[in-house]
Amino acid sequence: MEKINDTLKRLAGNQDFKKRYEMQRAETLQNSGVQAFLQAHKEELTEEIVERSLIKLYEFSKLSIECNKCPSLDGCINFMKGYHPELVIDRGMIDIKYDKCPRKVMYDEKRKNEKLIQSLYVPRDILNATFDSIYEDAERIDAVNKALYYCMNYKESPNQKGLYLYGKFGVGKSYLLGAIANELANKKVSSMIVYVPELFRELKSSIGDATLNEKLEAIKRVSVLMFDDIGAETMSSWTRDEILGPILQFRMLENLPTFFTSNFDFKGLEHHLSYSQRGEEEKLKARRILERIKYLTEPVHVDGRNRRV
Repeated sequence: MEKINDTLKRLAGNQDFKKRYEMQRAETLQNSGVQAFLQAHKEELTEEIVERSLIKLYEFSKLSIECNKCPSLDGCINFMKGYHPELVIDRGMIDIKYDKCPRKVMYDEKRKNEKLIQSLYVPRDILNATFDSIYEDAERIDAVNKALYYCMNYKESPNQKGLYLYGKFGVGKSYLLGAIANELANKKVSSMIVYVPELFRELKSSIGDATLNEKLEAIKRVSVLMFDDIGAETMSSWTRDEILGPILQFRMLENLPTFFTSNFDFKGLEHHLSYSQRGEEEKLKARRILERIKYLTEPVHVDGRNRRV
């Protein structure tokens, strides 16, 4: 059996091998990521270190970085699915370390939230909604355009106001919310859609198992929060003042994007928030909640035929 050193010496003398090697070497060193690393560490690296590390540099050049070569998390091309590479210097040599990619971070965050907050489970058609599947009739084209504009400009202006989508039953408000969430996911931005009546019921039951604060923190801090069907819940002073109020206050102070769907316009929602299930009228507290919603969102009327019938 031929020794590896002898094999390498024989290949080194092969002209075709030399030609392929030089081509791959040039391609590797021209890679933008490799060049940026070499430039950033030029004071620490010698030609010898670079030459001895060419295999690692070549490996790095072929991998997906920040998901740039992967269609999805399931379609990740890297050796460690869901992890992307970073060049580092270790013991005088160039090496590769792996960290979670943006899609993996989003996936893990979503799974964690789903385990924590059961009301995340919204209808499948909403979870799979896309702008391509939305029928743009004249009655809701303004809402669709504003939703698209938000998504297109998110990276440049992540602190722009969310949308308060209101209108009668079945016109596609929740579906539009799902389309926004999926479009943001394509940009590697995580979001959380919660169905408000279920959320409030769940948070009330969480008092008994001491998970209320943990759930509230998760909702407060998510990158993009979407309240689906606010106004459909049975309002109580506790849910309004101890749950909804603190969430909105935190997101307002932190300029975190927040969306809503509702059958009520602002005036109707304020009236709904004013009365607790015991019939108490608390207009000032309702007005405080509404002012936070107005600060966080732009109202957009969604009209059209009822698509549920």
